[in-house]
Amino acid sequence: MTETPAIRLTGLTKRFASLVAVNDISLTIQPGEVVALLGPNGAGKSTTIDLALGLSLPTSGTAELFGGDPRDAIVGGRVGAMLQGGALLPTMTVEQSIALIASLHRHPMTVKEAMERAGVADIARQRVASLSGGQMQRARFAVAVVSNPDLLILDEPTAAMDVGARHSFWGSMREFTSQGRTVVFATHYLDEADTFADRIVIMGAGRVIADGTPAEIKAVVSGRTLSFALDTVGDGFDRLPGVTQFEVRGSRVSLTTDDSDETLRAVLAEYPTAHDIEIVSRNMDDAFMALTAPVLEGTER
Repeated sequence: MTETPAIRLTGLTKRFASLVAVNDISLTIQPGEVVALLGPNGAGKSTTIDLALGLSLPTSGTAELFGGDPRDAIVGGRVGAMLQGGALLPTMTVEQSIALIASLHRHPMTVKEAMERAGVADIARQRVASLSGGQMQRARFAVAVVSNPDLLILDEPTAAMDVGARHSFWGSMREFTSQGRTVVFATHYLDEADTFADRIVIMGAGRVIADGTPAEIKAVVSGRTLSFALDTVGDGFDRLPGVTQFEVRGSRVSLTTDDSDETLRAVLAEYPTAHDIEIVSRNMDDAFMALTAPVLEGTER
């Protein structure tokens, strides 16, 4: 691609005394991509975001937004950010907070549009100090998008939101990304990454340990899970064809198998009373654990 990358990180490293929070990361994100950053606590996701935004200076390496200094892109209104530590003035209303940020940019969207996108029109006149955790997240999102940015960076955007608010948030995000904007979001909700990201970058111990589409990431774990219920649970599940591991919880048995058809035939032959049978593909949780477990095991806690 000849287009200037929205984000380019080259050999990026950040040390805090003896702690290496980000370790020689090189990453390029093109305009229009929706990228999820995943990783266990302490993986370096938030530090990487801070470095990309120019909020923290790297020990070595460089960070560029749209081919230049991150601060230039931010001043130009091309970047919106919703960070975990982003504070709004407690005495201002939600609408006043959004209007204040809008006034700092050259070509913002209207305050009304920003409130509609973030779903905060109903709390526009509430003071920030009175907001719940989920409402505060939505208000922060409105502040992040009011500059009408080309790049939106979100750090745990749906933290503290209930299921309904999360659904509304991603519905708004779909509309935002359909216009060709670039979105990078860090999340602990693996289903969000699987559903909404074009690309997933998994970090561990300050490094990138996997980078690909959701399908490519999930492909690191093969097989399917076959589960069923038994009136009387016996044993011998590990001897069934194709089974690589099994788990018994009460009357329900779950088998991880490399050949679900062969395993199912054997289950029905060996356990004819098996019922409530389900077969599902391995999911993002399985891939995440497979990729991060070796890193965590090799990291001192």
